[in-house]
Amino acid sequence: MSHPQDNAAGNDGIVRLNDWAMLRARGADAATFLQGQLTQDVVGMAIGEARLSGYCSAKGRLLASFIVWRLQGDEFGLLCSGDVAGAMVKRLSMYVLRSRCRIDDASAEWSVYGLAGPSPQRWCGGGDRPWQARQLGDAWWIALPTAEQVPRWLLVQPTQADLPDLPALSEAAWRALEVSSGVPRITAATAEHFVPQMINFELVGGVHFQKGCYPGQEVVARSQYRGTIKRRMHLFATNGSAQAGQEVFHSDDPAQPAGMIVNAADVSSTGSRVLAEVKLSSLASGTLHLGQPHGPLLEPLPLPYPVPTTADV
Repeated sequence: MSHPQDNAAGNDGIVRLNDWAMLRARGADAATFLQGQLTQDVVGMAIGEARLSGYCSAKGRLLASFIVWRLQGDEFGLLCSGDVAGAMVKRLSMYVLRSRCRIDDASAEWSVYGLAGPSPQRWCGGGDRPWQARQLGDAWWIALPTAEQVPRWLLVQPTQADLPDLPALSEAAWRALEVSSGVPRITAATAEHFVPQMINFELVGGVHFQKGCYPGQEVVARSQYRGTIKRRMHLFATNGSAQAGQEVFHSDDPAQPAGMIVNAADVSSTGSRVLAEVKLSSLASGTLHLGQPHGPLLEPLPLPYPVPTTADV
């Protein structure tokens, strides 16, 4: 297997995403089964299209987030955080029942890579819109939303296949871009903590509100159309190291958490960039802090899309 070249250009190159996993759903009823389980319209998905999707508990809380695409007729790939993969295979398989569908973890067969910057763009020919899935030989090339004006992709290819001849991208650079993109990824630390709207999942295309029933659908729909969404995800910079699942506190109400870190990336030896779900009221005044009431300050950064306020819902 070939190895990436050294890269001094920063956000340009390829990196193995060891914390991602690939699940596979296949069988004559795979599309209709996934349609009844996920927040996304799977039946209407064409070859060449990828979609962000979530899997919720009956209470409407996200157990996992997926990038889903159709490998071929009745076979789908589902990319998720590796630390929730085993639980998702077990849980989804429980509900297959008589459906002609098999769910398995295909991570041993398929490797997932993150690519960013001009070198991968030249290698693949460029021109991809976000959430396109192109087949290149035995591999799949999935375009993601840009982050900090840097184009990004996922490459999913057979484990023993040679890598593209591209510079090496650091894990830290990839994680920083992932956080800056504003597209959240559910991990084991945050599973079952958030209704989709709390982490802007519907704003980035992860929820299809006309597709019909799935676990937690009534809660998600009620939050969208009848309730007032009082918590949203925002982007922050902070000193020190942060991690998913860490609590956030507000200076005016230190006795209880005001939010939770969804995803985090170390961007220097002394600082992190984080996606944090917080009470919208906490943004009006005072300050937000990481881990404890007097912890490192969270300084707001702009997301690449507008986030509604309470008054907009």
